[in-house]
Amino acid sequence: MSRPGVVVTGLTVAALAAVGLLGFQANGAASRAPVAQPSAPASPAAPSPSASPTVTVPPLPASSGTGRRVVYSAGSHWVWLVDPKKPTPLQAAFPVAPGTAEPAPGSYSVYSRTAAGTGTDGAQIEHVVRFAQQNGVVFGFSAAMDSAAAPAAPADPKAKTGGIRSNRADGQSLWDFAPNGTKVVVVP
Repeated sequence: MSRPGVVVTGLTVAALAAVGLLGFQANGAASRAPVAQPSAPASPAAPSPSASPTVTVPPLPASSGTGRRVVYSAGSHWVWLVDPKKPTPLQAAFPVAPGTAEPAPGSYSVYSRTAAGTGTDGAQIEHVVRFAQQNGVVFGFSAAMDSAAAPAAPADPKAKTGGIRSNRADGQSLWDFAPNGTKVVVVP
């Protein structure tokens, strides 16, 4: 037969261990980049959290398709994350910097993702989301780990690069929104 003091002590130690584990997990979560979540209904004119207050978000292109999708405008170099099943269908919109080549307009699917690596321009990148390959060029979204870095010219000036670069916060949003199989619509 066990004594009540031993049982209470055992339960107290177990509770403290659980609280310590939860505190450790919460501390780790605080160090990760936050996911952009609109706090109020977004309109096409509402800037993303990373956009400066003076930036006006272009409206979602009418030819951008339907359903849950990432929309990329090769002409304006903007990305929209759209989920019509959400109360606020426009989840985020942000400017990007393209590589030296642009994907052809059309509908694609995310086929590959890499958490971190080196871009074709030599920059350290993260949240790589690939969606197309055309004429030997791989097209995908990524974020430079140095968020001030835009795509640099490749070492070979004739090289074609398909990296579409965002800042880190927007890259995190796209990464969270677009697992493999997500539709990507490229418009002119």
